[in-house]
Amino acid sequence: MPGRDGGGAGDATGRAAREAGGDDGGGALRRTLTSRDLIVYGLLFIAPMAPVGIFGTLQATSHGAVTAVYVVATAAMGFTAYSYAQMVRVAPRAGSVYAYARAGLNESAGFLAGWMALLDYLLVPAVAYLFSGIALHALVPSVHAWVWTALAVVVTTLLNLWGVRTAARVGFAVLAMEIVVLGVFVVSALVELLSHGARRGWSEPLTGAGGFAAGAVLSAVSVAVLSYLGFDAIASFAEEAAGRPAGGADRDLGDGDRADGGPERVARAVLTCLVVAGVLFAAQTYLAALLMPMSAAELAAHPAEQGNAFYATVDATLGRPLHGLVAASKAIGAAFAALAGQAAAGRLLFAMARDRRLPTGMAKVAADSGVPRRALLGAAMVTLGAAVGAARRDDGLALLSSIVSVGALTAFGLLHASVIGWFRFRARERAGPAGVLRHVVAPSLGLAVVAAVLVKASGTAQLVGGCWLVVGAVVLVVQHHRGVRSRGGRAGDGAGRG
Repeated sequence: MPGRDGGGAGDATGRAAREAGGDDGGGALRRTLTSRDLIVYGLLFIAPMAPVGIFGTLQATSHGAVTAVYVVATAAMGFTAYSYAQMVRVAPRAGSVYAYARAGLNESAGFLAGWMALLDYLLVPAVAYLFSGIALHALVPSVHAWVWTALAVVVTTLLNLWGVRTAARVGFAVLAMEIVVLGVFVVSALVELLSHGARRGWSEPLTGAGGFAAGAVLSAVSVAVLSYLGFDAIASFAEEAAGRPAGGADRDLGDGDRADGGPERVARAVLTCLVVAGVLFAAQTYLAALLMPMSAAELAAHPAEQGNAFYATVDATLGRPLHGLVAASKAIGAAFAALAGQAAAGRLLFAMARDRRLPTGMAKVAADSGVPRRALLGAAMVTLGAAVGAARRDDGLALLSSIVSVGALTAFGLLHASVIGWFRFRARERAGPAGVLRHVVAPSLGLAVVAAVLVKASGTAQLVGGCWLVVGAVVLVVQHHRGVRSRGGRAGDGAGRG
């Protein structure tokens, strides 16, 4: 760590880890997750075939340069992944951006970061559950979508309550299934291309039809970055990553996974997850764009065709059976994406409750499973209500989908500010140009990306996000006047004094 404050980076980081959260209160989480487990959670939440639903929209918006959109989006989200990797080393606590903003900015900023992240961690799983319910209803029409949605919530909640390692093992099997289906699509597409050729120029998915339109690509990037929401959930498991906790000793996991520190493991997993997702997204959109029967201009002229563009491409070139396989994979995968999101929401609720920012009953850790059972059940109940309620509305999926991004993006913005706040002000880093590049320039660029995407967000999303932020600010003021003070809180942090 490059930060220095007289006693060195180790002292500063240790101090941040202590300040980011108080004692464990209801018990400690268990350090059982390997690097593979962490990456599985991240990829599950993202979903390897996330671009399927928005492929047509991106293809039309970017004038045919859909793969370039994902290349740029991966690079843009790289700033956020890098900031997560920096701060998880500083404050390796459950709660992710909540803990980072507390360490890098102050308690008030930490609460608001956690509050906004909650909107994401509660609503993104609701969208995933609803998508799963709708897809399963299409496969089995005799069972209503809301029943499938509720069933998906119940099954995945039971897995989360069983234990984090058990859920990770089941999640690995589901992720492997999704990767296999994606592999079948890739192989089938390559065979089709080698046998019959591409329907457009081989470079068109990167350059666009008729030339590269930077403005159109950047506009599409603002939508594409939403495909990556979820990789940050890995950081929520910082206290459950096997290995050396802050200030602890290394230990041998016995499975070939070197335990060189939980924070380092989480940091690598965050970066790895983003790179893997970026490669998968670029590969599948490139192949689909080459095979797509409709041009980008035709898609733009017929917006109703955009949502089904990927499936239409599969039907027209690779056959109906593969369409069914992809649909079934998306239906099951969506439910387990929600599993990862629900687990992350439970850790965030646990961390905020442990610091007395939410009801302290959610800070209890079950002795038998080692998971924050009450926090998980609280997250499950909210998500169940949102998902089932939306499933009973004709416009439920569109309504939920339109508001999920603002919470995560606002939290990302506070994350980038936390990097600057910690390294340049709290740790008083005295680094040269390299330090400025890592801890000022990179997070500033990330903050600019987040701001640009927020501006492009729908009016409904901005309204809901703004209202949620106002409610959080009111809660913060009430806590301030009641003298509520977080465990591990610092004097002068703007919250916790009456």
